[in-house]
Amino acid sequence: MKKQLTIAALLSLTFSYSQDTYQQDTSAVKEIKEVSITKKTFKKESDRFVYDVSRSPVAKGNTAFGILKATPLVSSTDDKTLKVLGKSNAVIFMNGRRTNMNAEAVVELLKNTPAENISKIEVITVPGSEFNVESSEAVINIVLKKKLDDGLNGNFRLTNHQDYYNQQSGAVSLNFRKNKLGISTHINGSNWQRRQYYSLQNGTVEYQNTSEGPIADPNLNLGGYLNMDYALTERQNIALSWNSWANRSYGSKGELFNTIITPAGTTFTKTINDEDARSYNNSLNLNYEIKTDSSGSKLNMNVAYLNYKRFQHNINSTFNSNTQRETLDLTNRFKQRAPQVIDNYAVTADYLHKFKNDLTVSVGGNFSKTETDNDTYFEKLNQASGIYIKDDNQSNHFIYQEQISGAYASAEKKIGGKFSGKLGLRLENTHSFGEILNSDLSIKRDYSNLLPFASISYDINEQNNISYSFSSRIRRPSFWELNPVRTYLTPTNYIQNNPFVKASEVYNNNFTYMFKQSYFFVVSHSLTKDDFSQIPLQNGDELRYIRTNYGDKVEFSATVGTQKSFFNSILTTNTNLGLQINRVDAFLDQDPITGDQFSPFIIDTHTNSLLIQTYNTLRLSSKKDWFLGVNYWYVGAHILNIGTLKPLSSLDISIKKIWNDWTFNLEATDLLRTNIVKVDDTQGNGNYNFVTNDQFNRGVQLSVTYSFGNKKIKGVRQIDDASKDAKSRTR
Repeated sequence: MKKQLTIAALLSLTFSYSQDTYQQDTSAVKEIKEVSITKKTFKKESDRFVYDVSRSPVAKGNTAFGILKATPLVSSTDDKTLKVLGKSNAVIFMNGRRTNMNAEAVVELLKNTPAENISKIEVITVPGSEFNVESSEAVINIVLKKKLDDGLNGNFRLTNHQDYYNQQSGAVSLNFRKNKLGISTHINGSNWQRRQYYSLQNGTVEYQNTSEGPIADPNLNLGGYLNMDYALTERQNIALSWNSWANRSYGSKGELFNTIITPAGTTFTKTINDEDARSYNNSLNLNYEIKTDSSGSKLNMNVAYLNYKRFQHNINSTFNSNTQRETLDLTNRFKQRAPQVIDNYAVTADYLHKFKNDLTVSVGGNFSKTETDNDTYFEKLNQASGIYIKDDNQSNHFIYQEQISGAYASAEKKIGGKFSGKLGLRLENTHSFGEILNSDLSIKRDYSNLLPFASISYDINEQNNISYSFSSRIRRPSFWELNPVRTYLTPTNYIQNNPFVKASEVYNNNFTYMFKQSYFFVVSHSLTKDDFSQIPLQNGDELRYIRTNYGDKVEFSATVGTQKSFFNSILTTNTNLGLQINRVDAFLDQDPITGDQFSPFIIDTHTNSLLIQTYNTLRLSSKKDWFLGVNYWYVGAHILNIGTLKPLSSLDISIKKIWNDWTFNLEATDLLRTNIVKVDDTQGNGNYNFVTNDQFNRGVQLSVTYSFGNKKIKGVRQIDDASKDAKSRTR
């Protein structure tokens, strides 16, 4: 049930990490001319890889999310997040403007945006100092199609997906240009329900607990965007962008049957959680751009506002039960109300100057102010009186304010036609203050970070290129992670957020060798100092997942891959094969909020994992109207901060028919039922914690897309949203 009973918060790292482990960072590749794939489909330009979607055989009838999964260096294993090789969740831009929405809204938008709207996808594996992004985040910029003359065009898409439940979605996109005015708008809606089944096993020498059962989470979504761009003069433009998204999840229900074994005997209980939740996300961005010369120098300024609201109410009830899993007498019930409101105000200014001697210099700065309000109300049922009584220990009103100021300078230079290099330096200052009203708890932080960036590339000859890059970044906790609220799975098993979580430092090194502009070999190393996540602490029959800083994490990877077409473009493949070595050094024995002592949780080990990813499109007819898609990925077992993730894999097959302006696409996912998350951890003191999550990923989806109107439409220009850095830290 959202982040609450679905235990998405508990397994957020598990799901995202399962994807990180089979993608390696090719960030240091520089000055590769281009890869010859289906009329130059994939090529390297300066600091980014460019995928020409308009020339791709997998584009028509696909969605933005689907085409991103088929984009070189990008993939997804959980159908919820997108990764760039070796990176955490990718930051999504559209026309150079960050999609200023929370993660769920971005996924809904991408899954309902037809790929026919896209001209190209730019993948920036290691963003330079000019990018204000967190940690090792990569940037994916989706460039919408451009017009050659005035007019109106658009498309609509209908999708029906069947796995455990039936799900429907629809979307409409319109593009209009008249003289100096350009307008682009998109509206999408969906009605989906996800079935999940959990098995949670944990225990100590004397206590053992098993909780298992289904979770159903119905969702209604409505969202979209409106972009308007007006040319004041030949060199000056002004633009206004509005993104909006609303979600309603009423009637979510989770049922966990609990078997508790203690020295006194075995007892059975059933925990039922009923939840109603709704979320809203709205953002505005005003942009002004002026070109200062004919060589491409320009000044770009943005002012933005973001408002995010989430209202959640749940009733958690535990009953005595028996071996037949019948619901007997009530033993415990509580209500929890946990609203969250986030307001973000941001401004940015960037100036880029291009000199005649192949030198490009960029300078700029940003300021962001965020205010969050989290008013959690917790009340327990007094069974004798039938009255709910407020629990002051678990009710709190947490206020958090944060200001981030940043400035950067970078210079990029080409030397002699074979060498190119880039140096950058970013300075960030963070000032934050959080407090629980009417209590003694408050946290104040004021710190600065100097973040260098460097890269160099050398073209040995027309067929061989080597490159290296180094970057340093800060990873800050999401705003919801700082809210000190508990999310109960059972009365003795819950997730605890933490306002004391500190930012982590991340250092990345990448070496890349490219051969014949089609094949690449990448070695990547990443060190995260004082990383944070959810760490399981056990004491008797109690299990707390504490969100806190736990230690260091090291990732080393080596991968070989290709993106290429064969047999006169009948077969197009995007394939990677790699090895990843992960090391985690974790230690925790105390709840950082309450100070309660637990048996130590320790991880001091490493794992070696095999990684396979292959996406293939086979053209079945000479008319180019029938296509077969065969996709497969595999992730070997590897260590996480909460235990060892068992192997994951998925085989997906699709068939597509193009008929004039209509496209029909039928897809079957996870045919072998191998995409089931399993995490195991056994401590030296005998404590164990096993988690299994089955999301019923096997399913069938049919989509129908129709395009209409003038196909020669000039798109709105690329804009970079000022409040982009706050978006990814909302829920």
